[in-house]
Amino acid sequence: MDIIIGDMQFCMCAAAGWLDIAMVVFLCALLMAGYPVAFSLAGTALIFAVIGLSFGVFDLSYLRPFSPRIFGSITNTTLIAVPMFVLMGVILEKAKIAEELLEAMAKLFGSLRGGLGISVTIVGALLAASTGIVGATVVTMGLLSLPTMLRRGYDPAFASGSIAAAGTLGQIIPPSIVLILLGDVISNAYQKAQLDMGVYAPETVSVGDLFAGALLPGLLLVGMYLLWQVIVAILHPKRAPAIPAHEMGTRREVFIDALKVLPPPLLLIVAVLGSILGGIATPTEAASVGAMGALLIAGARLAPKGSLLAGLPAVVTSTLAIIGLIILTAFLDLRLGRENLPLAETAGIIAALLLFAITPWGIFASLFQLSKAKTLRPILDQTARVTTMVFTILIGAALFSLVFRGLGGDDTVRHALEATPGGVIGAVIAVMLVMFILGFFLDFIEITLVVVPLVGPPLLALGLDPIWLGVMMAINLQTSFLTPPFGFALFYLRGVAPPEVKTRQIYSGAIPYIFIQLLALGLLAAYPQLATWLPGVLYK
Repeated sequence: MDIIIGDMQFCMCAAAGWLDIAMVVFLCALLMAGYPVAFSLAGTALIFAVIGLSFGVFDLSYLRPFSPRIFGSITNTTLIAVPMFVLMGVILEKAKIAEELLEAMAKLFGSLRGGLGISVTIVGALLAASTGIVGATVVTMGLLSLPTMLRRGYDPAFASGSIAAAGTLGQIIPPSIVLILLGDVISNAYQKAQLDMGVYAPETVSVGDLFAGALLPGLLLVGMYLLWQVIVAILHPKRAPAIPAHEMGTRREVFIDALKVLPPPLLLIVAVLGSILGGIATPTEAASVGAMGALLIAGARLAPKGSLLAGLPAVVTSTLAIIGLIILTAFLDLRLGRENLPLAETAGIIAALLLFAITPWGIFASLFQLSKAKTLRPILDQTARVTTMVFTILIGAALFSLVFRGLGGDDTVRHALEATPGGVIGAVIAVMLVMFILGFFLDFIEITLVVVPLVGPPLLALGLDPIWLGVMMAINLQTSFLTPPFGFALFYLRGVAPPEVKTRQIYSGAIPYIFIQLLALGLLAAYPQLATWLPGVLYK
């Protein structure tokens, strides 16, 4: 009898040693079965916590940090930027500003061979910088550009590939919610790695650092996309024909239309990104300004010119007031409560107060115009849905990571990476392959909040640069979302593409851009300075 009991205890202990791995496998099974991600994370965690307790290998003390972690996530000033950037992107989409951008760029480049493809890539980069939501960008450009490109004689594969690739740029071009979430997770992983190594005064990595690190690789990708489109247009002109110039209007009319549409969103993106990289504003502050700027642009587009209280004058006045506030903040110290203020700073504070009092005028006018156009409710609804999804997944991921750590998952991951052939290089390749495959089934939010906290600390403990690692992960996921047959961007495009565009054409059109992505990933691996040089110049 004692022998039987002993054998049973041995089997239970052996089974308990595999609970962390079984936990991951069970989660993957739930996700592939179609269950919601947030509830799959939390439900898996609770089930395996109970199993671990029954085997005596899980301590409930591991769950004590759960409530403080949730509170910390909700009050995290960096993550507050997420709903602001989402709001900014949704406003640009719902107010048809993205549609106007596409039309203006198509007129500018349409008379060139491959011009429509070039315009799609440029607008995709601009939308990526304003929202970073792959699905929204691909669907918007697919609905607006693909029928036009097909009607103008573009090869369906070339047109589909251009749209899908441009839509994935939101993974890497700052500022985007992808990089905000990834920057926060990488920062926490870097500090944990240093503490595990006995460094009790750890260095920090900010979201601004990751923005700066991702800028050059993102622009490199845009340049490589454009180069490929030019090569196709030269070698195979029938795949990307030029639109006859007389159909585009006179050159003067084209430039006037472009000057009406392009400057506001361009200035908004430059102001938001420039204020972060220049150290003038935090990502959260810049996101707030970006959301207000997008609101004012939408209000200016919809506002009747004759109305003084709720028309164009109100929007323009508030816009100028915000610009004045940004300039004053950049050059003067406007903190109140100080003694012996210089005359210039006193005057600056008074001017800032007056400008601040003017600002709400245009904001309320823009809200009124959006409400009048019946777009305010959809904007707020979509913003609330995306924000709720992000933070609900964050809560589920927090519970999952605590239980996984309590079952010894951290040690399993660390030992697996240390045992990978090839040392550091082998470990990085293994993690990239796993994330690439997971990108077929999970969105970037789940991968960022679940996978990166598990693999980040062991990788960073091997001496890798956190900014370089974060940018590599972002480009890797971008490639995954573009790869047939499971790439999310391809699914989104298939959903809005006309019936005459075959699925195989969408897949074949994406393949050249996958090779471009892999080339960019290889260049970044060979030359980490592409990601580390700009943060070193700006913040060191």
